[in-house]
Amino acid sequence: MTDRLLIVYCTVPDSETAEKIASALVRERLCACVNRLPSVKSYYIWEGEFCTDDEQLLMIKTTEAAFDRLRERIESLHPYDVPEIIAVPVERGNESYLSWLKKNVG
Repeated sequence: MTDRLLIVYCTVPDSETAEKIASALVRERLCACVNRLPSVKSYYIWEGEFCTDDEQLLMIKTTEAAFDRLRERIESLHPYDVPEIIAVPVERGNESYLSWLKKNVG
């Protein structure tokens, strides 16, 4: 594992779920920060049916080393059968912020 930084995207159905997941991840130091976007509209196919839902989006800042534990924790808290958990690498950024992020993931 490297200390590469990741942004993990996770949609949730409501404010209560967003608060529960975000708070747990930060308090357990599985990530340094979670941003919550309160209103996204999702369009997708589920079990052969077209669906559209109002959701919230969590943008979770973590490290590659913590990703598996973070994914498992989201799965344990999330109400969906198949939660969206997508990680993308951080290529560049404010070095001071990136350093802070690394220090705050346990």
